[in-house]
Amino acid sequence: MRITPILLCLVILALSSSSHVLSDQIFPAHLVGTFSRNNREPKYKIEFLPQDSPFHPGENLESMVMVDKHGGRFLCYLPKEVKATSGWTSTQQNISTVMMDTHKQVKLRTPDELLQSLNEKCLIRQEGWWSYEFCHQRYVRQLHVEDEKIVQEFLLGTFDPEATAAFNQTVSDASTDASQRYHSHVYTNGTTCDLTGSPREVEVRFVCAETRAMVTSITELSTCKYALTVQCPTLCKHP
Repeated sequence: MRITPILLCLVILALSSSSHVLSDQIFPAHLVGTFSRNNREPKYKIEFLPQDSPFHPGENLESMVMVDKHGGRFLCYLPKEVKATSGWTSTQQNISTVMMDTHKQVKLRTPDELLQSLNEKCLIRQEGWWSYEFCHQRYVRQLHVEDEKIVQEFLLGTFDPEATAAFNQTVSDASTDASQRYHSHVYTNGTTCDLTGSPREVEVRFVCAETRAMVTSITELSTCKYALTVQCPTLCKHP
């Protein structure tokens, strides 16, 4: 009898073991490529041997009992699945490699690219006496309006690309903690502060939010230095 590295089934009349597997489980669902796309050809060829066949399974085969739709019970020998040292099957490793290669081919958009939806837009937040106007990559100002006229105004800062790059580099070097859930822009050279004699500054913090883009808060971190939080749904596309 020719023994080949394929699925072999030995027909038996009775088995003392009560555990069995249905015949449709011959081809495990997790084996990618078990069936072709067009004709669903099986990966393994099945050979049926008589009960008195002098078949001696090798160490590369494992046995299990299967039952067909008529209730017939078969003792079947299948090739053992080869596992890599990591514990993953070679098929899983191949899938992982494909996924990683595909991921590398897709260029991840930067936070600044995702924030381009705010270009040429200004957002306003009202807090009591004051209103705060944020114009993306232009300026942030604090103002009081009466009868649709600005009666008092302070420039909190204009967009500073160099300070922004330096700030984000410092944050990146200091920590890669996942709790860093916002992207910052720095605005400098605002109206001179009477208390410090220095220009006002504001850090604009962009956060992910599924709702519309809007200014959600303004905080004075220290005298004439502020943090303004802007939620932006497009930023949620960044991990």
